[in-house]
Amino acid sequence: QTVVQGIILLPLRAICIVFILLLAWLSASIATCCQPGRGFLPLKGWRRRMIQTTLSGLTRVAYLVMGFQVKVKGKVASQLEAPIFVAAPHSSFFDAIICALTGMPSIVSRAENLSTPVFGTILSSLQPVAVSRQDPDSRKNTVAEITRRALSRGQWPQVI
Repeated sequence: QTVVQGIILLPLRAICIVFILLLAWLSASIATCCQPGRGFLPLKGWRRRMIQTTLSGLTRVAYLVMGFQVKVKGKVASQLEAPIFVAAPHSSFFDAIICALTGMPSIVSRAENLSTPVFGTILSSLQPVAVSRQDPDSRKNTVAEITRRALSRGQWPQVI
């Protein structure tokens, strides 16, 4: 019985995940289309709200489709209370749960990740702090950018 359920559920879940991923890509593309100051200025207004609501909701639905239910205990710190949010160790796809639950903050990511198809567009919409492995000054530049965003008094989203 469980083998039959797996044979039926696995393709259905995979199709749902692909559909959710394409919706996330579409939302990210719309929100960042013709964006002034791309990457240098924070998203504002409807663009930021669209990223926060649609990507957060789609991420939660994707994890629910995969069979994960996440409950938050306590209160998530606001952007003004904690401009930098630390999540460690960050080495799995479960990191997206933290992003969804905290309102899709900016993340620190490898610069190479921004050029991947579909995922790169979604990642770019989060306005990440890009770390380049080829640049010898990358660590210093990353720390400076995180500091600049943290001291922006809420203009930039939280950095995770």
